[in-house]
Amino acid sequence: MPINDTSKKLLSHNGLNPHLLSSADTFHTQNEYGLHLNSSSYHQITQQRNSKTTAVKTTNYNSTNGYGLINGASAVARAAGKSTFADVPNLGGNNWGADLVKAPEAWAKGYTGKGVVVAVVDTGVDYNHEDLKNNIWTNTKEIAGNGVDDDGNGYVDDIRGWNFSDSNNNIIDNNGHGTHVSGTIAGQRNNFGVTGIAYDAKIMPVKVLNDAGSGSYNAIANGIYYAVNNGANVINLSLGGNFSNRNLQNAIEYASSKGVVVVMAAGNDGGSQPDYPARYAKNSGIAVGAVDRNNNLADFSNRSGTNQLAYVTAPGVDVYSTVPNNQYASYSGTSMATPHVAGIVALMLSANRNLTSAQVRQIITETAGNNTQAATSSSNTGSIVQPAMSGDKLLPIYAPISNHQILPTTWSFDTNSLPDSNAPVQVSSHNTATNSQTWSEFRYYDNSIGIKSYNSTDEDSPNNGNNGNLGKFLDQLDQIQKQLDEYRRFLGLSNGKI
Repeated sequence: MPINDTSKKLLSHNGLNPHLLSSADTFHTQNEYGLHLNSSSYHQITQQRNSKTTAVKTTNYNSTNGYGLINGASAVARAAGKSTFADVPNLGGNNWGADLVKAPEAWAKGYTGKGVVVAVVDTGVDYNHEDLKNNIWTNTKEIAGNGVDDDGNGYVDDIRGWNFSDSNNNIIDNNGHGTHVSGTIAGQRNNFGVTGIAYDAKIMPVKVLNDAGSGSYNAIANGIYYAVNNGANVINLSLGGNFSNRNLQNAIEYASSKGVVVVMAAGNDGGSQPDYPARYAKNSGIAVGAVDRNNNLADFSNRSGTNQLAYVTAPGVDVYSTVPNNQYASYSGTSMATPHVAGIVALMLSANRNLTSAQVRQIITETAGNNTQAATSSSNTGSIVQPAMSGDKLLPIYAPISNHQILPTTWSFDTNSLPDSNAPVQVSSHNTATNSQTWSEFRYYDNSIGIKSYNSTDEDSPNNGNNGNLGKFLDQLDQIQKQLDEYRRFLGLSNGKI
């Protein structure tokens, strides 16, 4: 039966989110941590969240929701060289997201994503799911199970993709996040479950996050290179972090140079600008914020910011989609908004395979819905599950279990095993994967979070107006202080409001 994660009848893993625990916060291989926290000590509260934001507006771009709600009917029509498609009746029910982005208008004209491959760079995909199994990409140049790299791409038996988290061909999703994203993109149109935005597209599973939802910069970058070099047309990145990394940026720019459109979640911090890699949408790819079914910006969604970039919004509150073991669930987050846009891009490419990445960006931003939107907007996500702790330090991860109980999960962090923070990060070439594993953990964006740390090597870290090394040092001190305050509140050592 369908499962709705907002019912609170699901397992909730809550992980503490350490920003900076030491000056050497890069580490290698497995996520073996030391500071033990038990998620059963956390609880969730449901509340009505409202916010009002005054946006800085430039033409049809503003600093709150960028270019506004993506319009599939206009974008696909423009891609096909036609006038905007006429409205069709809404599907309603769990398909409200498709209605909001006007995907059925494109379907009615025969554009369904057929022939387009969308790489889901995430926690893997349940390729056996009844709503996905017929829409999974397969590597036809590889012979299954013979232990040979038949196509010479550097990966043995990568029949359905590759696992860059564990360096093998097991891309099954034991978390649920990647499967949920995949259903929104290409769930089959079969009169049950969920219908994806591009329901005839193929999903290429690329696993870069472990079962806890965390992964390294290099794993993510290598996953992007793999997707591009093995035929993906669109890449969905429903993940991110707070700092830049040149290795990852190079991979995204490489994808764009090859005509592959990278669609990136803006992040769930409720901040004034997107996280990385979505912030790279200034030059490459598309950043995506989340709205509810009434097209109100979700309060958890990072805004577009004053630096103009290719930022649009899409449904990201209570989105119904596939989860492992032939189940379904409703999740919230910019992770859920991103595959709506990736699906629209797939529809555009099924209408015109000659579009470049730059042309897709231009069409999507020029046809999005902000031409008539007021500069001052009210956002209301309705009743959503929020963490008991304030800010973005603790966010719920939803996963269905049979007895509907909240079970404990232990997280740990061992600062003694951290390597030298000045160790170099190798930048992947355009066609080979790097073996250097700098573990600077990313999180995915379904209002859920894994343990997060930041790589102090080869990054462009944002600052608060300070310059040079002193500015970076002061920024680090500020974040350490904020994290210590969170620990104190968690341990009950502070009378501060939670």
